[in-house]
Amino acid sequence: MPIWLHILIILVILYIGISIALYYLQDYMLFKPEKLSKDFEFYYENQDIKEYNLETRDGALINGVLFKPKGESRGIVLYLKGNSKSIKGWGKFAVDFTRHQYNVLMVDYRGFGKSTGKRTHKALKRDLQEVYNKIREHTTEDRIILYGRSLGSGFAAKLASMNNPKMLILDAPYYSLTKVTARYIPFMPLSLLMKYPLPTYKWLKYVRCPIHIIHGTNDKLIPYKTSIKLSKVNPKRTQLHTVIGGGHKNLNNFESYHKMIHDILNTKPQEIDLSTTSIHVKHSSKTPKTKA
Repeated sequence: MPIWLHILIILVILYIGISIALYYLQDYMLFKPEKLSKDFEFYYENQDIKEYNLETRDGALINGVLFKPKGESRGIVLYLKGNSKSIKGWGKFAVDFTRHQYNVLMVDYRGFGKSTGKRTHKALKRDLQEVYNKIREHTTEDRIILYGRSLGSGFAAKLASMNNPKMLILDAPYYSLTKVTARYIPFMPLSLLMKYPLPTYKWLKYVRCPIHIIHGTNDKLIPYKTSIKLSKVNPKRTQLHTVIGGGHKNLNNFESYHKMIHDILNTKPQEIDLSTTSIHVKHSSKTPKTKA
């Protein structure tokens, strides 16, 4: 056997082996859950909370915590978190919305915190739709805001595409999870291997509510240019908010981020009379002739 053929066979075997390993190990690489005991008690200083459990159709248990504002609520934010830890730690971000008089519901995905059940792409989407349906039993959709952070941005976009919430807010979103992974292993057939493709860009096409995208310019995990690209998917409904210098995990440390959240939640959209603007003004490159 020629040596080049021998090397080629080895490379093919290695490629197939890596592909198989990637398929079966991606759950461990993508999800970094923190598991909590059934008797764990959530506590957040100066926060009024209530714990909920939702049993799904396949017998899984989805655990969540509702954070309540002081005084009358203006609506509810369904906060879909990132891929690590549990709502035990993520709960500290609820104050960014309760301070604006919104209830905040945070849930743990399957295998995170107290939530149970086998995790699949289909099951995760179905779970969150059931959570959304449960919220809808207690309030109208024009009072529901979907907030997706990092991994949760894809799920939030999917929910918004299938329902009619008040608005969709995406924090450091990805174009698709397949695209994110391709940055690190571009030589692999990810379209075939990814069990969680989460194509945010496809779902955004069907969103009918206002879309707000927040992204930091110094995000090393999901580049800022990703949000620029996403903002062009459904441009008439989308507004891009830029946190100068913001990274992937520290946007809450920037005053500009909190100003953005304030404006998004409190500023009513206004129609602009474009006939009074310069939108239709035509610019000529020709130099006008002077009279003799």
